[in-house]
Amino acid sequence: MRKLALTSAGMPQDAGSPDDWLTPAEVGHITRLTTSTLKDKRWRGTGPKFTKLSPGRGGRIRYRRADVDAWINGERSEAVA
Repeated sequence: MRKLALTSAGMPQDAGSPDDWLTPAEVGHITRLTTSTLKDKRWRGTGPKFTKLSPGRGGRIRYRRADVDAWINGERSEAVA
């Protein structure tokens, strides 16, 4: 997975591929939300679609860039477990 290069304002320098997998921290930079807020949105089902890569409470979470973009543009989301 490629890391995002961020500008001084915290925004991505390039759009990247829609199939890129992003960490919660990377999505936080894009959306200007904290990882805690993203976690709350996952729990409530109001955030972007995500995939849980490992089981349990501490499981690794990833977001597809296309799903984050769709969520930013107002499309409905739901979890992918």
